[in-house]
Amino acid sequence: MLQGHNYQRLLEISKRVNWRIEDIIGPGKPMDFTRPFLPESFARTGELSFLTPAERLKLNQIRGFGYLAMFELVERCILPAIEEQTPSTPDQDPHRTEALTNFVTEEMKHIELFVRFRQAFREGFDVDCGFIGPAEEIGATIRSHGDLGMALFILAIEWATQQHWLETVEDDEGLDPQFKSLLKHHWLEESQHAKLDAMVFHELAMKAGPEQTLAAVDAFLAIGAFIDGGLSQQTQLDLASLEAAIGRTLPDAHRETFLARQHQAQRWTYLGSALRNQGFLKALGEISPEGRAKIDAVAPAFC
Repeated sequence: MLQGHNYQRLLEISKRVNWRIEDIIGPGKPMDFTRPFLPESFARTGELSFLTPAERLKLNQIRGFGYLAMFELVERCILPAIEEQTPSTPDQDPHRTEALTNFVTEEMKHIELFVRFRQAFREGFDVDCGFIGPAEEIGATIRSHGDLGMALFILAIEWATQQHWLETVEDDEGLDPQFKSLLKHHWLEESQHAKLDAMVFHELAMKAGPEQTLAAVDAFLAIGAFIDGGLSQQTQLDLASLEAAIGRTLPDAHRETFLARQHQAQRWTYLGSALRNQGFLKALGEISPEGRAKIDAVAPAFC
């Protein structure tokens, strides 16, 4: 369990950092399409030397659109799982239900924020960009891997968002300020969610026992493999979006390179950055050292 944290304290912090969508997006807050949206460590457009600088910028922005769509999809997926964990028993922390109810409310707000940003993107970009789906079917498949496997998945995603902002985005002054504002405000609330997730995972794992917790790690890895298949499909959609935006079809050899390198970039953004996150690994390792060892063994493939 995270030292120095409890449901009451995390609820109090969440209320202090709370923000409104209207403060982030709307009239007078346009996106700057002359700038990149994602850090190069995620977009990895520099690896594609056959694209011009202007084309690499288009690709970066397409990946930014995908980033928003992916986190909207993920939050739609995890919302029912969090709602299921919200009811508390008399022997649990009296602030638990209120803290998790607030968690749900904030996740719903994040979904609406991502929807609004995607709408703004569509108004300013050259073409419509494709995205995998439908979200309901993807979410149902992910949630089919059991409560503990799902809790581990949520924990990994929440901790990854912390790493994205603190280690990659915060100090990147070249990014579109509006897109960066979204990521900052998302991080402000997700920083509390990650700690709440760790507490819920700890509760479920203690109840389940070592063998079921280790089995949940296998379920979590199965979720990762499923998502990786979706990322492969998304890379193909991004290629189609790029070719439409730049008005040319890439030669076959360049398309092959694009798909291989951009798939790996997607893997790092959504999977590797979670599997390598020290907060996530610490929370898992405290419960299941064997489970952490499994994660450590597969993580390099997603970097």
